Amino acid sequence: MKQQIREEFWHAMEKSPFVLIGLTGAAGHAEPMTAQLDRDAHHEIWFFTSRDNRIAAGGKAMAQFASKGHDVFACIDGTLVEETDPARKEKQWSNAVEAWFPGGKTDPSLLMLRFEIAEAEVWTADLGVVGTFKLLTGSEIDPGEAGKHAVGQV
Repeated sequence: MKQQIREEFWHAMEKSPFVLIGLTGAAGHAEPMTAQLDRDAHHEIWFFTSRDNRIAAGGKAMAQFASKGHDVFACIDGTLVEETDPARKEKQWSNAVEAWFPGGKTDPSLLMLRFEIAEAEVWTADLGVVGTFKLLTGSEIDPGEAGKHAVGQV
């Protein structure tokens, strides 16, 4: 079951790679960021940001994810570190990123962060026909009917 939830999570992230992320214990709210994904990476995602962004200092961080269809939810714990590999920056660069950083890849304010995922808690929601009927009629829903849940590596 964990493998299936893991696959659902990554598939949902590919469709809508947006998270709210903030540094653990830091003042200020989490903020929306676009995750740069790599199918070959294990337990890592990347973000382009500016050096004056509130998460630029790196460190322990927490990200929250809700899929586009609201059927996958995750809370992701890990550590943000500066990505220094120029090949990684090149691989993840896109027109969408360039729209935010018109100075290009060599812009001195550009920072690439790697989110090293330690653990995640993922929920999938699939009420099905019976669960949807119960929801609409106010009938009690057994938690086992609402979807799946897993904690661990993603």
